[in-house]
Amino acid sequence: MNFNKLLLLGGCSLFSFSAWAQTADQDVSSGLQLEKDMNETAALDKYKQALSLQPENLVALSRASFMCSRIGNRMDDKARKAAYFQTAKIYADGALKVAPMNSDANLAEAVALGRMALISGAKQKVAALKDIKRYTELAIKYDPTSAEAWFLLGKWNYEVDNLNFFERAAANMLFGGVPKASLQDAITYYEKSRSLDPGFIENYMELAKAYHKNNQDAKAIDALKKAIALRSSMQDDPDYKDQCRKMLADLQ
Repeated sequence: MNFNKLLLLGGCSLFSFSAWAQTADQDVSSGLQLEKDMNETAALDKYKQALSLQPENLVALSRASFMCSRIGNRMDDKARKAAYFQTAKIYADGALKVAPMNSDANLAEAVALGRMALISGAKQKVAALKDIKRYTELAIKYDPTSAEAWFLLGKWNYEVDNLNFFERAAANMLFGGVPKASLQDAITYYEKSRSLDPGFIENYMELAKAYHKNNQDAKAIDALKKAIALRSSMQDDPDYKDQCRKMLADLQ
């Protein structure tokens, strides 16, 4: 094969690679728009298409993980939930392999682990707590402005503070005690998330729960009213607002 043919083949290969990358980026852009349009199943399909062309696309890996965690959480069947959460972790593992110091990659890992923990038995749930917190704190370290990461740290504190007898027994057996967490820390981190993203509806809902548990119903009511008044921007937001209305009716 002469030199000109080699150049031609090399140029074709570079062109193909560039075209694949461009198409993958277009799929990612479409996926992000579909998220804004509150169609997460279609968004996940776009991220999968991007990954079929560019398996190490960091944004596609992270967003696909988030989509699987969210879609799985809406499933009624526990087995289907678990399947989605396991897939979410696979995508998150891939994102961490590509960029271990990326905030979204670490957050996707923490979310996937957290979703699985909430449907697991006491031992499995407690065993995951340390890793969930570690990845959440890494997400904050690499992006201190991540409202979602501060929210998850608040959620972690709230859930650990509310461990039941069997979960606390498992923590004592596995780790010699329950990890340090508090309701006040949960409120602090939820408020931090609110300061970074005042439109984050789920955060208001969880903040209201924490305030109510802390005997601060006036603040809980205020948070619920603000959540209900916000425009939905995520697929689960209408459901969260419905939950907020029910909570508000109970508190008033």
